[in-house]
Amino acid sequence: MKQITVIVLLTGFVISACKSQHKESGKAVTIETMEFDIKKSEEEWKSSLSPEEYQVLRQCGTEYAFTGEYYMHFEDGTYNCKACGNPLFSSETKYKSGSGWPSFYKPINDNCITEKEDRSSGMVRIEIVCSKCGGHLGHVFPDGPRPTGLRYCVNSISLDFDEKE
Repeated sequence: MKQITVIVLLTGFVISACKSQHKESGKAVTIETMEFDIKKSEEEWKSSLSPEEYQVLRQCGTEYAFTGEYYMHFEDGTYNCKACGNPLFSSETKYKSGSGWPSFYKPINDNCITEKEDRSSGMVRIEIVCSKCGGHLGHVFPDGPRPTGLRYCVNSISLDFDEKE
């Protein structure tokens, strides 16, 4: 019972929106003010994503821990952004973190993910978004395995998977 209570409390903290602001070059920066290659209106995003996908990818929500399609998925292939198809992570860098979300120790390349400070939910974290469309993916933490020591904690709902042939 204690484990369920802890999971529910932690999930509640993470669910709150991550529309954080931080100072960069003297002006407030939010996901809405960042520049990305793919530009769509909120109505266009709403029509191309399910309500759940929209809530995570465009409103910085999260799925419940241990429920995502790719949490315990270990096929060979590439994990892409659900909103735009941008390749994000290789299955070669996916590992069992026990966090409840798919975890990777590095992105597929240095340019596929944008990091920004997130001060929501009373904590300071590093949010990760797709560098092509700005879709919210999750957060990166400094408690991952070697060789990077990083844990990219990603919402399954923000991903599509292409199986390696």
